Amino acid sequence: MPADTAETLSGWLRETLLPGWLARVYDPARPGFVEMLEPGGAASGSDIRSTLVTARLTYAFSHAHLLGVPGALDAARHGMAFLWETCRRPDGRFSHRCRASGELVDARSDFYDLAFVLFSLGWFARASGDGQALARAEEVMGFIETQLAHRDGGFGEDTLGTLPRRQNPHMHLLEACHALAEASGDRRWLARADAVVALMRRRMLDEATDSLGEFFGEDWSAWPEPRGLVREPGHHYEWTWLLYHHERLTHSASARIDARRLYGFAERHRDQGPTHPVINEIDPNGAVLNGAALLWPQTEYLKALVARIEFEGDEAASDRLDGHLGLMFERFVDRKTGLWVNQIDSAGQAIIEPVPVRVLYHLLLACAEIVRLRPETRLP
Repeated sequence: MPADTAETLSGWLRETLLPGWLARVYDPARPGFVEMLEPGGAASGSDIRSTLVTARLTYAFSHAHLLGVPGALDAARHGMAFLWETCRRPDGRFSHRCRASGELVDARSDFYDLAFVLFSLGWFARASGDGQALARAEEVMGFIETQLAHRDGGFGEDTLGTLPRRQNPHMHLLEACHALAEASGDRRWLARADAVVALMRRRMLDEATDSLGEFFGEDWSAWPEPRGLVREPGHHYEWTWLLYHHERLTHSASARIDARRLYGFAERHRDQGPTHPVINEIDPNGAVLNGAALLWPQTEYLKALVARIEFEGDEAASDRLDGHLGLMFERFVDRKTGLWVNQIDSAGQAIIEPVPVRVLYHLLLACAEIVRLRPETRLP
C-alpha cells in the first residue's frame, strides 16, 4: 500500500483493519461468522452463533462497504441472510444463540440483541439499497413494542422477564433508531428515539450526581448494592456521543444539556493524562469499583471527544483526542494486524484471553468518527 495512505487512520481502516477481519471471520462456505479468536488470532473452532455477533458484524461489513472495502458487501449480505434465515426462527422470534446448523442453544429473544438487529438493518439498508431491510426493521420493532414493552416504561430484558433491568439495551435502541431514521427518512424512528431519551432522563439518570445507573428493578428503582452502585464511564461517554447526535437529528432543546451532564460526570472522575485508560466501573462518588480497562470504553471516549469537538468546539477535547488515540494503539490495538488485547488489568498489564469479535463494532465506529471529523488523522 502507498506509504502516505498506510500512515493515516483512514488508510489503516480500509487496508488493514477491515480486510484483516473479513479474512478472519467470514467464509462464504460457512454459515454465520466466527465469534471468538484465540489470543494469537486463530479462529475458535466453536460452531455457536449468536444474534448479537451476527448483527454487529453485519453492521461492520455494511459500514466497511460504505468506506470502499472490497468484498465487504458480500460479507454483509452473508450476515443478513444468516440473521434472518437462521437466527430468526419460523415463529418470527430471534434466538439468543444457535449453532451454525440452526439448532437452538438458547431460544429466548433478547432486547439487547434486537437493538443490534435494528442497527444492522439500518446500516445494511444504506449499504445495499435494499428497501426490504427497512420493512424488516419495522417488523422487529413491532415485536419489541408488543412483546417486550414494560408497564413501568421502556422494555424488558428478554422474553423470560430476566432481572435486573438495564440501561444498556435502551441506549443501543436509541443508536438503532438514529441509524434507521437516517437510512429511511422516516420520522417515526426519531419519535422512538425521543422516547428513549425521555426514559433515560426520567428513570436512569441520578440527578444528585449526574450519573447514569446500570441496573434496576422492575419499577426502575435502584438495584440493591453493590451492583446498584455501578457506574460505567464508558457508557457515559457513549451516551454523550449519542445525545449530541440526537440534538443534530431532532433539534432537541435538552439533549445537549443531558450530554454535558453525563460527560461532566465521567470527566470529573477520570484519571487525567495520556497514560490513563478509561476504567471499567466507579460508584456515584467516583470511587473505583473495577480498575481494569476494557478496549470498548476507550473507543467510546474517542467518540465523545469527537462529539465535543464537533458540537462544542471544545479545545480540551481536541487536545485529548490524539493522545487517547495513541494510548489505544499503544496499550490495546496492534496496528500491524488489527488484532487487540481486550482488557488490561489495574496495573496496566495485558490480560491474555480469547478475543471477542463483537468488539470490532466499537473499534470501527470510533475510528470512522475520527476520520469523518479529521480525514487526515495519522496513525500514532
